Amino acid sequence: MNNSLSLVPLVPMELVAVLAAVGLFLIGVALLRGGRGWWFRAFVLAVLVAALVNPQAVREEHQRQRDIAVIAVDRSVSQEVGDRRAQTDAALASVRKQLSGFDDLDLRIIEVAGDQEGNAGNADKDSGTRLFSALARETAEIPRRRFAGAVLITDGQIHDVPEVQKNKTQPGPVHVLLTGQPDESDRRLVIEQAPGYGIVGQAVTIRYRVEDRLGRKAGFATDRLAEVRLRYEENQEMVAKIPVGHSGTFKFKLDHAGPTVAELNVDAAPGELSSVNNRALVKINGVRDRLRVLLVSGQPHAGERTWRNLLKSDPSVDLVHFTILRPPEKDDFTPLRELALIAFPTQELFEIKLGEFDLIVFDRYVVRDVLPPSYMQNIVEFVQGGGALLLAVGPEFASIRSLYQTPLGKIMPAPPTGNILQGGFRPRLTGIGRRHPVTAGLPGSGTKDPSWGRWFRQIDAAAKSGKVLMRGINDKPLLLLERKGKGRVAELLSDQIWLWARGFEGGGPQAELLRRLAHWLMKEPDLDEESLKAEIRGGQLTVQRRSLQSDPVVVTVTLPSGETRTLDLEDGTNGAARAVMEAPWPGLYRVSDGTLTALATKGALNPLEFQDLRASADKVRAVVKASGGGVHWIAKGIPDFRRSRPGRDSHGDGWAGLRANQSYVVSGLVQVPLLPGILFMILVLAGLMAAWHREGR
Repeated sequence: MNNSLSLVPLVPMELVAVLAAVGLFLIGVALLRGGRGWWFRAFVLAVLVAALVNPQAVREEHQRQRDIAVIAVDRSVSQEVGDRRAQTDAALASVRKQLSGFDDLDLRIIEVAGDQEGNAGNADKDSGTRLFSALARETAEIPRRRFAGAVLITDGQIHDVPEVQKNKTQPGPVHVLLTGQPDESDRRLVIEQAPGYGIVGQAVTIRYRVEDRLGRKAGFATDRLAEVRLRYEENQEMVAKIPVGHSGTFKFKLDHAGPTVAELNVDAAPGELSSVNNRALVKINGVRDRLRVLLVSGQPHAGERTWRNLLKSDPSVDLVHFTILRPPEKDDFTPLRELALIAFPTQELFEIKLGEFDLIVFDRYVVRDVLPPSYMQNIVEFVQGGGALLLAVGPEFASIRSLYQTPLGKIMPAPPTGNILQGGFRPRLTGIGRRHPVTAGLPGSGTKDPSWGRWFRQIDAAAKSGKVLMRGINDKPLLLLERKGKGRVAELLSDQIWLWARGFEGGGPQAELLRRLAHWLMKEPDLDEESLKAEIRGGQLTVQRRSLQSDPVVVTVTLPSGETRTLDLEDGTNGAARAVMEAPWPGLYRVSDGTLTALATKGALNPLEFQDLRASADKVRAVVKASGGGVHWIAKGIPDFRRSRPGRDSHGDGWAGLRANQSYVVSGLVQVPLLPGILFMILVLAGLMAAWHREGR
């Protein structure tokens, strides 16, 4: 309750002032002339002015408001280190219990995980722990005069600490309860320089450094050696030993286009806090300069343009195409300008520049001694060294002029029997073909019988190795794939695919099939038949295991904190088994089935959370001090919480204070006039009668 005085004029104050001035003037005139009742007239004037001003006594009814305190809990991934989670839970329970004992205080609790600003659209952006942003959003809804203060339970690794502004009063104290231990040591692997892109087949360089951060007062260690390992692709590893604090480099070649994730690991240091930041990731996108393809057509035929059109339609392919029309024995002394065709540059292509090609295609090639056996052996070595070979054969493959009779025969998956099968048939996918990414899910493949147009010729061959993806007449092999050494070989035992390109009987997926086939031969990762992939989107980790076998698959997922979980994959269509799990933490997720390993990252590859895992108040000390709060280590005990008056200290040794604002709202208002009407009339009449009496004497 509060009493006060207020004026409620009956007329505008300007009019009251004018009337009062006129009355005073007349009283002054009466005084100058010696009027005996002037002071009675002055009394009446004062009563009239007071009546017009209408003074009133105001009595307010107050309702006390409860103050509000905010507890902000850091649930970022760095809080999973050691026993920080247990410390956080224990501190939260203790603070909640203490503050709930105050009758005039309400609590609001917010929990903040890492990267709260939502960077799903930019995976490379990492905003770290945004604890103060969350606190600002929460306190924006609290009236300033009701804010008692905030309690932050964190390890101090906060990445949105505001700058302290001079001459700006704080709405309430901010206290920090630190998890962890005061003097922690940690080892960290730092990527100093890494390319975002690289040319396939060329070396890329990664520069790195190992830091041993000792206790806060001890600084950095520089008298140790650290063993660093680089892993990339499958089973590719490099090892180096470097002095701690010094830079080192790794160089390796990119084997394929698309992303290559390289993982660097360093051994744990004695007594370090956690090894979670002893690894770092580098993602390098491999870009092919241009895919160089050599297409050799042994003779003109109806399907020759199909291969040429496919390869020429791809802007990333540099195609060299030759059709052999004149064998060497027909070479003569006719001037070149008079020839329609030129001699085949065999030595330049198959000896000097063979290694510059990515893929060699023999399209209905007939052995006519154009390429000697030594050149065929060069092609065999080209494939075994990592090149690709595609054989699209016709009737010549079943004759004595077959390519199988050359050194290429030892890398072919299916030798010819010498028979040519005639008759209409529709190519059908095998069981493996329905699971292999080259042929799985081809448009029109159907569950049993395909809806493609027919072919009419097939070369009979006996599959001795490789994978049969398609069959034709009498279930004979039609399309086979095989890996040879570091390279790959494909064999298409028919020259009738051009019928699909012409739309015969509705055509077929020749463009998609040939595109996949060419990209599989050139080692496109998305077309590997045995692969494990992991991807994070919308906070969920999607794992896909592609295999030619339909056995149940169980994978192990290693979370950024080091915790492991098992995940059962459900086998679906097209040879891919999938499963989805929640991925709440930013950082690296490692997925392994015991043979293959896949990596996926949420947020940045190397999160801010892992740059320094040691608990510290260095980042928040200035803000806490400016607000009047204090810093307390949970390991040394939870402070006692008190209510402190505005302007008094809000923290001390072993205690923390929350401001008691004593705010209120006005719930009622009573106004009582100080000059009631009856009293006004009595005073005015008494004054007038007294003036008349005095003046009448």
